[in-house]
Amino acid sequence: MTPTPLAPLLAKRIDKEGPLSVGAYMAEALGHPEFGYYMTRDPLGAEGDFTTAPEISQLFGEMIGGFLLASWAAMAAPRPVTLAEFGPGRGTLMADMLRVAKLRPDFLEAAEAVLLETSPVLRSRQRETLSSPPLPLRWIEDAAALPSGPLLLIANEFFDCLPIRQFVRAGTGPLFRERLVTTGEMPGQLAYCLSEETYSPPPGAAAHGPPEEIVETCAPAHALIEVLIPRLTAAPGLVLIIDYGAGRRGSGDTFQAVKNHQFHHPLALPGEADLTAHVNFAALADTARRGGLGVYGPISQSRFLTALGLPARADQLAGANPAAKAAIAQQVERLVGQDQMGTLFQVLCLTSPGSPVPPGMA
Repeated sequence: MTPTPLAPLLAKRIDKEGPLSVGAYMAEALGHPEFGYYMTRDPLGAEGDFTTAPEISQLFGEMIGGFLLASWAAMAAPRPVTLAEFGPGRGTLMADMLRVAKLRPDFLEAAEAVLLETSPVLRSRQRETLSSPPLPLRWIEDAAALPSGPLLLIANEFFDCLPIRQFVRAGTGPLFRERLVTTGEMPGQLAYCLSEETYSPPPGAAAHGPPEEIVETCAPAHALIEVLIPRLTAAPGLVLIIDYGAGRRGSGDTFQAVKNHQFHHPLALPGEADLTAHVNFAALADTARRGGLGVYGPISQSRFLTALGLPARADQLAGANPAAKAAIAQQVERLVGQDQMGTLFQVLCLTSPGSPVPPGMA
């Protein structure tokens, strides 16, 4: 296999600095300014590498838009309010949410939309999709740049892209070695190795377990929650996280690469394939609780969207357009089907202390 343009640069860095953590490799493969995956392409849709829920059906964005409007009303409709999205993709979800928001002109008068996006390619696509927004809209590159005050934040398939580290149990006892990325036998080839240094059990890991058990950690995810805690403590708001991963604690290798809707070895195509790992929702919930936030979920995407009224809205759309009935049914199945996104994807909602139970999360 011909090395990707980024591969020799990574090999050069490894030769100079030594093996990289999986997280450092992931950060370079996704975010290298010249050859990083997200810096150089629009990865979404049938012609891309993967498809997200907003691209499957308008139903998803409509449900989330209704959820946010109801949540705003439950906060006593604060003014001003920030409507934020982390990792907005093509801008489809924000566009669908804003279409629903037109049902509440008072919300549009009170709100500013803020999109966190580092990819110049995706920012361009978002500007096209959101070329005539019904409210002020701007972009940021760091969560710390979020304005203070009331906040409604959605992060759909965002946390799965944050860099992870992997630790491999040495024997059956409490010592672990870190899985690292080094150079392979062929030029431009990368391979795994283990650190010589040993570590005590990572957060969430048991003192004893099976040999070569893999435990993953994601410090950037927890750092992001830590940034949001003071904002949600100082003013009313919520954060809605939707992503794939287990609702319970667990271990195992979830690091994966996807290109052209097919799985590949995570080290095979640096800069040319999407890299993700399952989100540890239980660990994120722990961080939020320690910060005093309200924590609801995680629950399955199927349960959440169904509670928000997705089946009834689908019936309404099908009734208005009988020719699209079969297509709409297929979209619903992809979003809430038990062998589709319905169970693989989980929903976690973090709220300001003392807030009511969010819609759909009871």
